Amino acid sequence: MKNNDFNRRTFLKTSLLGTAGALFANKMTGAESIKSIHAEGKQGKIVKRKLGNTDLELPVVSFGVMRADNPNLAKAALDAGIEHFDTAHGYQNGNNEKMLGEVLKDYPRNSFTIATKVPSRNKEEFLKNLDISLERLQMDHVEILYSHAVSSRDQVLSEEVIDALKTAKSQGKTRYIGVSTHSNEPEVIQAVIDGGVHDVILVAYNFRQDHKDEMTRLIEEASKAGIGVVAMKTQAGGDLEADSGTKMPNQAALKWALNNPNVHTAIPGIINYDELNENMAVMNDLDLNQEEENFLYAASFEEGLYCNGCQECTETCRKQLPIPDMMRAYMYAYGYREVKKAKDELIARGIQDDPCKDCTDCTVKCKKGFKVPRKIADITRVAQVPDDFLV
Repeated sequence: MKNNDFNRRTFLKTSLLGTAGALFANKMTGAESIKSIHAEGKQGKIVKRKLGNTDLELPVVSFGVMRADNPNLAKAALDAGIEHFDTAHGYQNGNNEKMLGEVLKDYPRNSFTIATKVPSRNKEEFLKNLDISLERLQMDHVEILYSHAVSSRDQVLSEEVIDALKTAKSQGKTRYIGVSTHSNEPEVIQAVIDGGVHDVILVAYNFRQDHKDEMTRLIEEASKAGIGVVAMKTQAGGDLEADSGTKMPNQAALKWALNNPNVHTAIPGIINYDELNENMAVMNDLDLNQEEENFLYAASFEEGLYCNGCQECTETCRKQLPIPDMMRAYMYAYGYREVKKAKDELIARGIQDDPCKDCTDCTVKCKKGFKVPRKIADITRVAQVPDDFLV
């Protein structure tokens, strides 16, 4: 153990990450001590909304579990009034679903709802991975099953994927089916509306989106069509800037999204008791005060960490690099302190090194003003970090 500790410290001091080693320092862990939860959401009437045409009525604040690894935090959330949990097949290499399964097995099945997401390469693999997820969760069904990370109309309306989702529903392994998307959202939402197949859509929605007016319009259309709308990435990437120390005010950003009545619930990521308390307080108070409105207005002009995922940069890159995916990896590392997830995002797209190092100039145009070459140079360093140092 001593040798491992020494090697880890030595590596962080001397590796290619350099100052990016600070990314590791602020990572929250499941070893955090238990704090008292004041259950602020229970101090008043919790705002609930019906999820489209489903029979689910959920508190407006749910639990995005992606980065949580502390079972006591999940228990505290349940006890404080949160009813809906959102996980995925790939989160924490499956350990996220296992953690939830161990917690939820001790609660009545009708006291909570759960959604998971499975990537959809083909029907056989999709259904096989769903069975693995259910085994991890120690359940025979979930309430919502999403086709994970869809980004185009063709992916939404893929006959094979729809067949897989319908098969899972007919087998009783999910009550409702949907898609999740965090890029090219307008096209995906329109496809879901046109398809008339999906019950729910999980979509990125926040005050920093350049296309938020279009998103608001399409979310209203989806809601009118009876589709349940679940919002994610409401915090727009966490910190306002990498290493700035200026944290996004969770409550203001969350209230902004939930002030749209067509957003039926949101799944902000929660990794500690302070964030749980902050989010619980929003469950019965959606009103933005003047200070919060002022901050959101000022923050909307900052560069930030959130990428719109509009794909326009890809069209102007001479190498056609998956820049939105790399910007999302940058957000995971610098905004969420999830360096391993950032690395996984890069490796999944074949990014092993800085792909821009042989370019003498950059042709990429970013609507948000991101300094793309610098961010790519920074984030691609994590692709070379051994997994042992990222667990």
